[in-house]
Amino acid sequence: MPSFDIVSEVDLHEVSNAVDQANRELTKRFDFKATNARFDLEGSQVTLRAPNEFQVKQMFDILRDRFAARKVDTRCLSAEAPQANVSETWQLINIRRGIETDLAKQIVKMIKKEKLKVQASIQGDKVRVSGKKKDDLQHVIELMKESKIDMPLQYENYRD
Repeated sequence: MPSFDIVSEVDLHEVSNAVDQANRELTKRFDFKATNARFDLEGSQVTLRAPNEFQVKQMFDILRDRFAARKVDTRCLSAEAPQANVSETWQLINIRRGIETDLAKQIVKMIKKEKLKVQASIQGDKVRVSGKKKDDLQHVIELMKESKIDMPLQYENYRD
């Protein structure tokens, strides 16, 4: 029976390259000279550090541009509120990977609502869709592409 997986993955190597490029751009920009502003990548979390909140917001725009230039979908970024102390402001940016349970349930409901002859099941951080006809599976992929889901989705592990 043909099947495929709906996943949400991010290439962490490209994320690392994007953060490195953003750090290099900060060293070249006049408005960030001698400010000790920087991006720190720790696992799947990027920390933006700058002297004030305005510069942190500018840094977030730089980071999004670098992600887009490296062809990493910016919908995977989840920004927390900026935090500040006397000398520094920082903001945590989480890189979302995998499909969360609530979103997976929403995807399964969307597929069942179409009343196609396919089965959708949640398997960890992915959704497996299987059916007898390839056309039904292709219709599910088109349905997912047209939906307004705020996570980048990929379709992989197709088995015939």
